[in-house]
Amino acid sequence: GTLLNLSVSDHGRSDSLLLSWDEPEGGAEEYSLALSSLESGTPLQNGSAGPNITSFWFHGLTPGMRYKIEVTATLACMETTSQTVTAQTSPSPVRNLSLSSGGRSAALHASWAHARGQREGYHLALYHSDSQALVRNASVLPNASAFLFDGLLAGSEYALKVSTLAGSSQASTSIHQWTAPSIPTQLRLSPGSSTSLVASWAGAGGAAWLHLVLRNLLTQAVTTTLSARRGLTTYTFQHLQPGTRYWLGLSATAGPYTAGGPNATAWTYPLSPGNVTLSRAEEQSSLQASWSTPAGERDFYLVMLQEGEDGALTRNISVGGDNGHVTFHGLSPGKQYSVQVTAVAGPYRASARSTAAWTQPLAPSGVSLASQGSPYSLLASWEEAMGEGYLLAFSPVEHPVKNSSLLRGVTNFTYEGLHPGTLYAFEVSTVAGPYTSTPRRITNWTYPLPPEQLTLSNQGHSTSLQASWRADPAGSTGYTGTLWETKSQEQVGNMTVGNNWTNITFEDLVPGRQYTLEVAAMAGPYRSPVRSATDWTYPLAPAGVTLTNTRRPLGLSAFWDKAAGDVDQFHLQLYSKSHPVQRNISVGPNTHNFTFLGLSPGIQYFLKVTVVAGPYRSSSHFATEWTYPLSLANVSVQPGRRPQELHVSWVESGGGRDHLVQLSVAESLSVIRNVSVPRGVSQLDLEGLVPGSRYRVEIISQAGPHRTSSQTAIGYTVPLPPLSLSASPVSTAWALAVHWEAPPGQRDGYLLSVHEEGSSAPARNMEAGKDSTNVTLAQLAPGTCYLVGIWAVAGPYRSLPKNITGCTAPAAPTNLSLINPGSSSELYTFWNKPPGRRDHYRVVLYSLSPQSRDRVQTLSPDAQNITWTHLEAGSRFAVQVTAVKGSFEASSTNVTQWTHPLAPANLTLGSPSASALQVSWAAMGRGAEGYVVDVYDTASSSRVGRMVLGGDARSHTFRSLSPGTRYSVAVRATAGPFHTSAPNLTHCTRECDALLA
Repeated sequence: GTLLNLSVSDHGRSDSLLLSWDEPEGGAEEYSLALSSLESGTPLQNGSAGPNITSFWFHGLTPGMRYKIEVTATLACMETTSQTVTAQTSPSPVRNLSLSSGGRSAALHASWAHARGQREGYHLALYHSDSQALVRNASVLPNASAFLFDGLLAGSEYALKVSTLAGSSQASTSIHQWTAPSIPTQLRLSPGSSTSLVASWAGAGGAAWLHLVLRNLLTQAVTTTLSARRGLTTYTFQHLQPGTRYWLGLSATAGPYTAGGPNATAWTYPLSPGNVTLSRAEEQSSLQASWSTPAGERDFYLVMLQEGEDGALTRNISVGGDNGHVTFHGLSPGKQYSVQVTAVAGPYRASARSTAAWTQPLAPSGVSLASQGSPYSLLASWEEAMGEGYLLAFSPVEHPVKNSSLLRGVTNFTYEGLHPGTLYAFEVSTVAGPYTSTPRRITNWTYPLPPEQLTLSNQGHSTSLQASWRADPAGSTGYTGTLWETKSQEQVGNMTVGNNWTNITFEDLVPGRQYTLEVAAMAGPYRSPVRSATDWTYPLAPAGVTLTNTRRPLGLSAFWDKAAGDVDQFHLQLYSKSHPVQRNISVGPNTHNFTFLGLSPGIQYFLKVTVVAGPYRSSSHFATEWTYPLSLANVSVQPGRRPQELHVSWVESGGGRDHLVQLSVAESLSVIRNVSVPRGVSQLDLEGLVPGSRYRVEIISQAGPHRTSSQTAIGYTVPLPPLSLSASPVSTAWALAVHWEAPPGQRDGYLLSVHEEGSSAPARNMEAGKDSTNVTLAQLAPGTCYLVGIWAVAGPYRSLPKNITGCTAPAAPTNLSLINPGSSSELYTFWNKPPGRRDHYRVVLYSLSPQSRDRVQTLSPDAQNITWTHLEAGSRFAVQVTAVKGSFEASSTNVTQWTHPLAPANLTLGSPSASALQVSWAAMGRGAEGYVVDVYDTASSSRVGRMVLGGDARSHTFRSLSPGTRYSVAVRATAGPFHTSAPNLTHCTRECDALLA
């Protein structure tokens, strides 16, 4: 039938549907419309429309209901065509929608009256009004009329959208409402300063607005009111009265809801009193505290009187908040006091402290002045008195007074740096603040100093001593002293002189004897400590000093005569001008000879004998003698810096004036060189000798009239290294031929070392005779480089090495194969790895076909195969593998192989005559080595002819065939042992073709 293309829309109306259609081709005489319920099928409305009408409204329908509409068009010739469409009216929104918190802070209850008509369900969407965020999304059944939203934020405004659902359409209604606010908790009110209070609370997010009221509890007046938006958790109230108690009330609001909150009280900090002073009152031992009243309020004042520097509490008084002074009676004399005044308001305090004040002090008692045996100090002491400290006055008698002060707690004072032997006066008074007591006075002497710079000196005399000192007339009244023999303690003299004396001489004393003088100074009732000085009279020098040589044992003997007077000891000094060590020996006063042993041989010594008496010495004239020299030790002969030199060294154990070095050839006793060297030289270089030769060295030491020979030492000069060293491979074997030229000089032979490069194996050593100039190193690895070293050897010494690197020829690869893997473009080459080493392989693939190029590949030394690709089909190739080591090569034998040929292409077959067949083809690529053409009788499958052709052939004619017979022809391309066939063709000789036609 004809399609009407029905469409239905409601244009936003829930009780109507607009039906539209397309007019059929050729038009329609009229249209009949029938509307029925889709679910029950009950007819509900009918309608009709004339020609050229293409739409129709159905009114009075039920919202949200599904309908079926059938349209029948009457066409020409009484034909009809019908078409049916289904549609659904839009739903109607809910009615009487309400949203209520019911006084709850975390829930909202939604309710509604059902929408008119039919529906499939309701969709509820709850939004947070401030953030516009979707909070809850719910779908409910069509018979539901209420829903509870819980878990919401307290004190927040929400918007609810309820949509009636019917098919793909919906109708929505919205409403707004607040949740009840939550009451803030943990309200705290605390002072921030004397004029501010800080309020803080928790849970402030549950209300849209917070209202705060601050009231002064003293006046009951409201001080501050405040409204704050959600989220505020603290607020500071400023400009309040100090020391005043305040009350704070808090309430929360959200939309139409208000909730009363907690309250709190707190005091502001009080201000501290000003100008706090403590001063002396009119009565004895009384002090008065006073202060000025600060701004604001307070409950009372707490007044605390504190004693001393540590502030110990003495009195504690509370007075009213309007008082400004208080007096303390019965206090201790000479003590320091201070007062602290504290303003108290609730739990808070503000304090101020006064400066210190003192009561009148009393004078100290028990005053004394003691010298304690010191010439520079006097100790003043007294009994403790109450007060701040003490005022001291101290000076020599009949001199101006010098004052000083001390703190309380000190009951003595030592005056330092005083003049010895001087009379001083001392006064002390007690000080307490601005008050001072009457002084106490006393006098005493300092001790005199002992005489200074007291000396006792012999002045170079053997029978007298002179005493001297530095006088101090102001510090003493005189000096007294006694002279003693130090050893026997026998008194030999006394002295008493005035304070202006500075020296005295004692006569008729014994030479070389020690004496002691004791002297003390006097001043007033005191005597200074004793000062003593000691000295010896000068001793007399010894006479008859001699020094003689003893050979066995090696030594020197000294002899001398004793002089008159006392002697403590004799000091013997033996030394040498050419030797750093000297011998110092002390012997008793009764000894007159001494033998020095263990002296250095070959040294001239000098002897001096000194008489010792205390610190004084008197020396004899010098005596001299030589010790016998010893032979040199540890004579060593070593090669010099050059092969023509010898280095001779020795240890000078025997002393002496100089040495004579004698050199001779080891095989001869004749001296060929004499060299004299001075004493102190312990080595010598002998030049101009023959390299690689054996020499004999003897050294003679001389000391005074004596000569001594050392033991003979043997040494070698270092040989020269070989010249023109070369190493070349031996072609017939894996070996190296080493050649060199003999160097000048002598040698015992040659030492050769062979080491394989890159190997951790030890080197191989071999020897050659002294006349050899070549050697062959056999049994080496092929294709391997060796480091060859050679030395000339003379005795234990080697020449400098000569080194050269030589490489053996490499071994050729074996078992070379060239295989065709069945490909027309690839060949596979492999070989066995030869022994030894090589730098690389050079593999050459030779093309045996004309107009083709050879291929060359360089492979690693460990490679054993290679695949050649992209080769010419049907061609013959030869391969050769060469092992390369440096400039040496070893090649394998050549092997050859063919690639598979390509099958002939474009094969055609024709019969030029009744007894002939002609076959032709085209060559692929470069062609093949040749072609084989076979002809078969198709009926009997027997071959009736074969022709082998060259690579240039492209056709062939078989003759003498049977007319009218069907034949099959095969063409094969050949290359070496390989061949490739094209598909067979069949054809009849001409008579056969005529019969078939």
